[in-house]
This record gives sequence, C-alpha cells and structure tokens, in this order.
Amino acid sequence: MSWLDTAQLHLLEKYLDVSSLRQTLVSSNLANIDTPGYHARDVDFRGELARAMNGMDTGWESPLVKPVGGLVERPDGNNVSADREGLLLAGVQLEYKAAAAILRSEFAQLSTAIREGQ
Repeated sequence: MSWLDTAQLHLLEKYLDVSSLRQTLVSSNLANIDTPGYHARDVDFRGELARAMNGMDTGWESPLVKPVGGLVERPDGNNVSADREGLLLAGVQLEYKAAAAILRSEFAQLSTAIREGQ
C-alpha cells in the first residue's frame, strides 16, 4: 500500500470512473435519438459505484446498465428524450467537476504536507 493509496482517493477514482460510464451512456442515447427502435440506457449509479469499490469491473455491458423504463416511445420505437438526456448530461458533468475538484484538493493537501515536511 503506497502513501497515495487512501480510501478517499480510491473512492474518488471509482466515482470518476462511474461518472465517465454514465456520461458515455447519456452521450450514446443522444447520438441515437433518431435511430428507430433504440431505447435509452442508463446505469444504476449507486450500484455501479458499489461494484467498482468492491473491485468488480465497471464497463459498457455491465449488468447495471439497463434500458430506461417509463419513457414515452415514439411511433418508430425510439424512447430517447432530448430534454431528459440534456438534463442528465448537465448533472453528470457537474458531479464529475465536483469530484475532480475534491481530488485536486486532496493532492494540494499532500503537496502542502510534502513542502512543509522539508
């Protein structure tokens, strides 16, 4: 275990990984907004984060990536809503930025500790 391998840094790393997966899914949904028969997909964020924390792989075909139910389906069979996906994308970006800011703060504290220890 290295001095950088803290529980908080590990959690932040996994949080960023799962956020990236969710952003990929939302972007894919938006890219397929005009694809007949395409159904929006999303991830169980908490479940996927728990899997990541337990060392299980989080990937595109994860069991926790699933079609989104309850959305209005158009006559072509597509149920992607640009409004829903846009809101999700904005939320995911804010969450990612917040986690990245916390990570930067952690490294700034480590840097300060190193400088003051000299």
